[in-house]
Amino acid sequence: MKSFVEYIVQALVDRPKDVRVTGIDGDRTAIFELRCNPQDLGKVIGKRGQAVSAIRTLLNTMAAKQGRKAMLEIVE
Repeated sequence: MKSFVEYIVQALVDRPKDVRVTGIDGDRTAIFELRCNPQDLGKVIGKRGQAVSAIRTLLNTMAAKQGRKAMLEIVE
């Protein structure tokens, strides 16, 4: 799932080498922290949060297939 988030976000931003995703795994929950260049935050979030909402929906769908929950946090 971590590589999936990196792939999607790198396709959105102007500086894909600055994208970093770290994961914290629990028994039933996975938390992913996304860091990118501050100038690219607007592209990751999107208008009214639609881009990040879509990424979170896809991530939750992947996690649900494994019987888990997933969260994506954007860290500045």
